[in-house]
Parts: sequence; C-alpha cells; structure tokens
Amino acid sequence: MRSRSVVPSRGDGPLTTNGRDAVVPSELEDLAQAIADQAESFLLAVRELSRGEDRGTLVPLLLLEVSQLLLAGARLGVQMDFVPSEEFEPDAGPEPDLDAMRERLAVLLCGADDFTEVFDPYLDPPEFMSSRLSDDLADIASSIAHGLRHYRAGRVEEALWWWQFSYVASWGAEASASLRALQSVIAHDRLDAAEIGEVEASHLEAAQDL
Repeated sequence: MRSRSVVPSRGDGPLTTNGRDAVVPSELEDLAQAIADQAESFLLAVRELSRGEDRGTLVPLLLLEVSQLLLAGARLGVQMDFVPSEEFEPDAGPEPDLDAMRERLAVLLCGADDFTEVFDPYLDPPEFMSSRLSDDLADIASSIAHGLRHYRAGRVEEALWWWQFSYVASWGAEASASLRALQSVIAHDRLDAAEIGEVEASHLEAAQDL
C-alpha cells in the first residue's frame, strides 16, 4: 500500500465494497473506459514495435502512439483532482517486467535514442537534461499499466486518480519530451534529405554547365 501524503488531500469519497468502487458516475465510467482503452492500445503497440525489425516505420509509429496517449493525458489534466475514499492506495499487483522492451527499443533506436530536453521551460536560466527515448517509453508504459491494473480490478476512481496524478507528476512530461524528440527525428530525416537533394541538384547543374 502506498500513502498519499505527497499528493492532494483526500476528502470524503464514495463508499467502496470489497476494494471495488460501489457507485461511480457514468461520466467517470466513460472517461475511465476511454483512458483504459488508450493505455492498453499504447502498451500493446509499443511492445509489438519493440519486437519488430523495421526501423523505417518505428519512429513514425511511436510518434503516433505517444501523440494519442498525450491526448488521453490532456483529458485527465483538465479534470478536477480525483479523490478516492481510501487513505492508502490498494495494492495494484506485481509490476510488469519491461526491461526486455526497454533494451530492445534502445537497440532499434540506436543513433536516435539519446536526446536533450529542457527540464522546465519556465526556469531561468533553463536546465537541460539528458534522456533516452527507450527509458522514457518504458517508464510511461509502467505508469499507465499501474493504473490499468486498478481499472481491471474494478477500482475505477483509483485508476483515474493514479493516471491523473502520474500524468502530472511524471509520464505527461516524459511523453511530451518523447514526442518532441520523435518529431525532431522525422523532421531531420525529411528536411535533411531535401537539403541534400538540393545540393546534389545544384552540383549536377554546375557540372552540366562545364
């Protein structure tokens, strides 16, 4: 069990029965279902991509998955704080072993795995941090999988609380940094190729004028 002393205070919440939420408003049920669907889609996609061999489609597909997950995160970010009734977080079960996925992504992303990000854009002077896409993607997967286990156990408000808190505290920033890095890889690939093509064309034109 995990204390919530480091997160917003927990007021009186709905009653629970055998660790499951007794009554959950339909709009929260719908939100939780949407977040759970996106979390599961992200987990399945990233695991499958880590097992693949096609590096040419890896970055574009990761960009798509991270973008969609961030949309789900934004839906959590605009909500009022979710406050479950229990003072301590119930045990969500064993954490998934994501080391193999992390290591495989590092191999597939070789040359693009390491990147630099600004820790907080409002700090003056800015603080730069070194990061790895493989680490961030695995950490994101671990965070959303934790909430997914609560959801599957019937603890809907617990799942929403965890997804929202971890979005604000960790995986939202990790996903945003990953999105920027992945977009940069694609931009370099397209724009650098275009510049090379222009240089080659100018060289060819110059040679023809000789």
